[in-house]
Amino acid sequence: MEKYVCTDCGYVYDFKIGDPDNKIKSGTAFKDITEKWVCPLCAAKKEQFKKLK
Repeated sequence: MEKYVCTDCGYVYDFKIGDPDNKIKSGTAFKDITEKWVCPLCAAKKEQFKKLK
């Protein structure tokens, strides 16, 4: 699984960690996160994230 980075603030979503503060369990693939989810640091929409290479 890949990591995704917020193009607005640089926050990195790592599926191994998830986003426990927003009830996204560890092991959750980025594609499986609801479209309503936003960046926990800057509130950017999910579409503002790009796959980290």
